[in-house]
Order: sequence, then C-alpha cells, then structure tokens
Amino acid sequence: MFSQPATEAPMFGAGRSVLAPCPAPPNLPQPAGPVTTMDIDALVGLVGAVNPGSASAVDKRRRSVRRFAEHLAAFPGDDWQQRWSASGWDHSDELIRTLNTARSHTWSMSAGFKLMAAMRAIVPSVRALRRNAPQDYHRVFLTIQNDPLLDRVADRIRASQMSHRYHARALNHLTFALTSQAIPMSDLTPAALLDFAFAYREAVPAASADRWPVHLIWDVLVELEHFPPSAPPTLRLAMIGSRRSIPQLVDQHGIRHAGVRQLLVDYLEHRAVEGMDYSSVDGLARLLARNFWGVVEQINPGRADLRLDERTYRAWREEIAVVRGKDGSTRPRRHLTSLLTAVRAFYLDLQSWAPDAPERWAQWVAPCPVPITTDRSYTRARARLTERMADRTRQLQPLLPLLVQHVAERRRHHEDLLDAASGAEPDAVFEFAGNRYRRLPVSSATLRARQLRGLPEDRIRLRILDGEAGDSPDERAMGAGTETGTEVVVQHEVKRSFWTWAVVEVLRLTGIRIEELLELSQLSVRQYRRANNELVALLVIAPSKSDRERVIPMSPELLHVIAEILRHHQRAGRPVPMVRRWDYHERELSPPLPLLFQHQVGPIPRGFSPNYVLRVLARACEEVAATHPGFAGTRFTPHDFRRVFATDLVNNGLPIHIGAALLGHSNLQTTRGYVAVFDDDVVRHYQQFLSRRRGLRPAEEYRPVTDEEWTEFEAHFDKRKVELGSCGRPYATPCAHEHACIRCPSLHVNPTMLFRLDALEADLLARRDHAEQQHWLGELEGLDLTLDHLRRKRDQTRRLAVTIEQARDRPPAR
Repeated sequence: MFSQPATEAPMFGAGRSVLAPCPAPPNLPQPAGPVTTMDIDALVGLVGAVNPGSASAVDKRRRSVRRFAEHLAAFPGDDWQQRWSASGWDHSDELIRTLNTARSHTWSMSAGFKLMAAMRAIVPSVRALRRNAPQDYHRVFLTIQNDPLLDRVADRIRASQMSHRYHARALNHLTFALTSQAIPMSDLTPAALLDFAFAYREAVPAASADRWPVHLIWDVLVELEHFPPSAPPTLRLAMIGSRRSIPQLVDQHGIRHAGVRQLLVDYLEHRAVEGMDYSSVDGLARLLARNFWGVVEQINPGRADLRLDERTYRAWREEIAVVRGKDGSTRPRRHLTSLLTAVRAFYLDLQSWAPDAPERWAQWVAPCPVPITTDRSYTRARARLTERMADRTRQLQPLLPLLVQHVAERRRHHEDLLDAASGAEPDAVFEFAGNRYRRLPVSSATLRARQLRGLPEDRIRLRILDGEAGDSPDERAMGAGTETGTEVVVQHEVKRSFWTWAVVEVLRLTGIRIEELLELSQLSVRQYRRANNELVALLVIAPSKSDRERVIPMSPELLHVIAEILRHHQRAGRPVPMVRRWDYHERELSPPLPLLFQHQVGPIPRGFSPNYVLRVLARACEEVAATHPGFAGTRFTPHDFRRVFATDLVNNGLPIHIGAALLGHSNLQTTRGYVAVFDDDVVRHYQQFLSRRRGLRPAEEYRPVTDEEWTEFEAHFDKRKVELGSCGRPYATPCAHEHACIRCPSLHVNPTMLFRLDALEADLLARRDHAEQQHWLGELEGLDLTLDHLRRKRDQTRRLAVTIEQARDRPPAR
C-alpha cells in the first residue's frame, strides 16, 4: 500500500537522483607539507620519506618524480597544479606513459604522475586518474596520507566477502575520489561520492564492470556510520531515486493552474488511502496530470475548471490518440481505452464524493466529457485481451515440457562438465560429451592472491577445440568456430544454468507472480503437522500483490527445488546471505532478508531483478528453439507459467475456489479469466455433468427390466444384423429407409464384405447401362445416387480395414 514519506530531508531533491551530486569543497590535506609550491629538488627529496622502500626502489621513484616534474615545469603556472592544468593532461586522450623514452627502464612517467598525485602536489581529474594511475595507486596513497580514518575504511573494505581484485578496485576508487576532489577522508560526503560515481560513469565505457566497486565503498561507509542517517542505504537508491510524495508526482508534470493542481493532489491522496501501491499512484498521476490536464492546458491555457466544451474535448481526443517521439515521429496510443477510463472514473468519483464532503469536491463537479460508451469499449477490449491470453496459454501449454526438460538437461550437463574440468590438469585437453576442451591455466598473480587469502582456485576457464561449432549448445553459446574457440568460466555457466532451472521449476510448480518469486526467502519455508502427525511442507507467500498472506502446500518436486536452492546458498557451511531487495513497484528497499533468489552482482550480493528473470527465460527459450523448430519465436514470461498453472489446476478437477486461494485471487472471476479451456476438457466435463444429472433422476426410472423387455431388446440387435455388416439405428426405432442399406448412413460395413460391395457395384453398372439404353432417366438418377453411396461406403471400409491391420501389427504397450 502506498504511503507518503513522513519527512523530506533537504538533501532529497527532485529529478532522477535522491541526492544532488556535487564534489566536496576542496580541503587539500598536505601530510608531506606544502608540496604544491616546492621546487623539484625538495619534491624529489620527500619521496623516500613519504614512500619508503629499498634503496633501488626509492631511487627509481625519485627519478620518476624528477622526470615528470621537469615535464610539467615547461608549462606556465605559479604552482604544480596550475602547471598540470596548463599541460592539458586532464582531458587528453593520450596516456602519460607515451612520454617515456627508450632509455626509461630506471624511471617511469606514470610512476611520477602517481607519486605527485598521491603527495597532493597535483589534483588530477577522474578521467586522468582512470587512464593513467596504476593498479597499485591505493597502496601509495594510503601510505603517504597516513590517515587513521582512511585506514579504518580500507581495512573494512578488505574484510568484506569479496574477491581480492574487487578489494583493490574499491580502494583505488576510494582514493581516486579523495584525490580528484582534493579532500581528506573526513570530508567525503554522500553527495561527493555520488558525484564521483557519475564522473566515473562518464570516464568508463557503458559495458565495463569496473563501476561496481563504488557500491562496495558506499555500503562500507554506511555500515561504519560515516554517512549521516539521512543518506540512502545503497548507491543504487541514491542514483535512481526513491519514492516521491504525491505533490511531487503531480508537480513533475508542470500543472500551471494552482486549483487544479491541488485537486489532483487531493484526489490521488484519497485514492492512495484505498490501498493503491506506489507504482499505481504514479501511473494514475501520469494519466491525469500529464496526459489529461497537461494536454488540456496546452489546448486551452485559460481553462480553470473541469467543464470541457465539445471543441476542447475533441481536440484533446485527437492529441492523445497518438504518442509523439522525441524525433517527431508518431504512433497510435496502445492503451487509449485505459486513459479514457481513468478520466471518466476521475469525473464520476468527484460526483460521488461531493455529497459527503461538499467543501472539498463540490466546486469541481462537472459533466463527464468521456461518453459512457467508453465503458463498453473497455469491457470489449478486456474480453479480447482475455481471448488472446487464453489462446496463448493453449499454445504454450504443450511446449512447457520441452522447456522443463531442456533446463534440467543443461544444468546436469554443466555440472558434469565442471566435474570433468576439475579433474583435468591446467593447459590439458580432455573430451566431454563428444567435444574437446582445453583447461586454461589461471594467471600466477590471481593464484597467488587467492592463496594468500586462503581461497581455492575456483575459476576454471575452458576453450572449445576442433574447429566449427556443432550441435552442442556449448559450442553455439561459446561461439566456437575458430581453432582456439572462446573462453568460458565453467562456474559461471553452472550458476546460470542452475538459476534458470530454479526459476522455471518454481514458477511452473507454484504459479506465483514474479514479484512474489523475488520476495521468497528462507523464512517462507514452513512446515505443518496434521492430526495424524504427518508433516506437510508449506511455502508462505507474504506479502503478495493483494497484501494478503497465503500458503501453498509444497509437492515433492517443489520441495526438492527449494532444498536445492538452500543447498546452493549454504555450501561451505555458510548461512543464506542477508540482502536487501529493491522493490521497483514500491520504489523502496526491503529489510535484510535471506532471499532465495539472489546472486553476486559485481562485488555486491543482490536479489534478482525482474529484468534478470526475463533474460534468463528468453535465453532458455532461444536454446530450446535451436533444437525444436516448433519453439521458434516462442517466449515464456513469468505470468505465462501462472496461467498454465491455473489451467492445469482447474482442468484436472481442483475446485476453482481452491485454485483461487492458491493463486491469491480474491475474486473467482479473476481465476476464471486465467483458465484456458481445451476441447477435450469441455467434452470430459460435460460427460461428468451428464453422469451427475443421471444420478439425480427418479429411482423408478432405474427399475429392473422384465424378461419380455430384455427379449425385445436382444431382438432389436438381432434385427440390426444385415448381409453387409450391422445397422446402427437407435433402439426401438424401425428402419427409416425401407432396407435401402447402401444409401443408409447407419450401415456399418464389415471389412470382410468388401468383395460383396464390388459385386453390387458390377450389378449396378450393368443395370445402369440397360437403363441408359432404354432412356429411363429417372432410373439413371437413382442408380447414380446409389453408386455414389456405395463407393463412399467402400472407401470408408477400406480405411477401416487398414487401421485394423496396423493395430494388429503394433506391439503391445508395456
């Protein structure tokens, strides 16, 4: 349910960001003294004191600082920062290492730049640091600064459950932020770190994963309470924005009339109290403030009430009928009926609320410009949508077993491949499932870092050999087509195939909504003891879309899937990680929970997002389509599983009100809309209806038959036996065709009498020739009709004979 923020901190502003990103005011610390104005000799003399080491290392550092300082001294300026700015390196596309000469083995321009930036002699931009600072920049910076607060933050970053490379990247990002903004650790504010995050986003390509360490820095600073309590708990929340209040939702659309603006705010607040979630309120504000009144103000700027004349209404209808793109293109509006229905509901709500609160609503009551036919159009549109969804369910239900089988096979395949690769030596070639692989060795630096931290070598990279890609999904997925193939980390493929299997299985076995899937946690798994001491495993869905808790009894299959997910998280004896899930619809973070569907995104454990689930399902469908052409162009969405689940429940005899309880529907009509009825289901249910109705008929109709009645009944079937086969006329009815059996549709010819039909045909043809010679036209017409019936009977009997013969040759079913 939507609720407005209790307070609005000044730092929470409008726009896409919760914070207004801005760098901290410069407060350049100088742990080595006023280095910005030192001469070259004094600067070089400080190197050994602020960054000690072996004699040869210190000598090389001094040479590097001297070379780089001499290069900057050629530019105008009163201090080193002015000379650095005049050099143009802050925004240059070239790298500083290009200044090295062929005889630079005892010094490096990049090392000189690193030391001068770490000593705070210059303040380079984020772009310059990203392009020119070495990977060990944070080590030099931490040593030179000697800041206890900074060391505490660095120790907490190193203690996080991340890989060694992410620790190094996070420390580099932290020192980049302090260096580029010329501040000590104590001055790093949320707005300043957010400013660095945006600056780094511009300096790094969009596809790079090197941005994730900033999220780790933010989490550590929140945990250490370095940020104020009003700061967003995660960097993601700070960057994409949190919930807006209802006045902010209306004001973002620029309503000029103050009275109408306040009316919309009051209306949305009243509707929000009725139980609408945040995304629904946001969508309704967009429909009424932007698409309705915003367009009306463009058409008629002086309009001050809701009483629209016919000309204004027609102009508004023409304007909203299309959606205009930023490039000037137009397309028809897809959900025009929903917009018209929202506007009509707005007018009718004001009319119904006015008697109860006239001082608030009465002055705005006006005739609704949207005609009542819109309601009927909306009903028809919903009916057409239900028909399309039912047809889609009928198409997808037969394909679901293929998808289930595929994801299970891919999971087993990758797990077996990992086992085979684990037993191979580095740089060795091995065969698996008809393919040849080479296990690539892990770099010595990575292996050494993992050994120092007591971690196993858990990244097994493989490369497919043997040239072109064949039918194996691995070969297609890895892009094999050259002699060396494409590298792949097997653990990544194992995790992806495992989560694809888990998503498909839970969705198909529970029929839950995607938001409910992503909210499942270890706390959702419960058990119930029945009166006979039988334990029943339960899956608790809370809260659901309707904000009502419900319970799903777990089948053995579902229990196995949930157990596998828990085992996956609890490997190596660790508990399920506590993570905070971002709720896109409510635009807020959940409290820390042991979510079942979570994974490592960069350095941070995150709950699955809806887009990730959609991508997982789309990839699985594409893989199935590669081997099953009938799957081409087919995509399963999470709601498709829900519709198929509902259809299977009801069509297999579960009472619809029980199905509604399992699905979380408060209205049985909603469940009926989910159920796609198949033709065979209609026949079966109708037959069951007839059986139940017969059971309600009077008992005297089922009295024992007399001997005379039974004799008559048997005589009827004796009279149905004719030369060519048997007659199928109903009981107690006479022959309606005066024994003209060839023409009678009730005649069932015995396949053994096919020769007799041939004889009858020969006789009829002879009679036809004689009638034609005598010019008996009436006889000719009757004979032709009889011949036509005879030939159709013969063709039908021959097909029956073939079917019987095939059934005899077929082996018995086991």
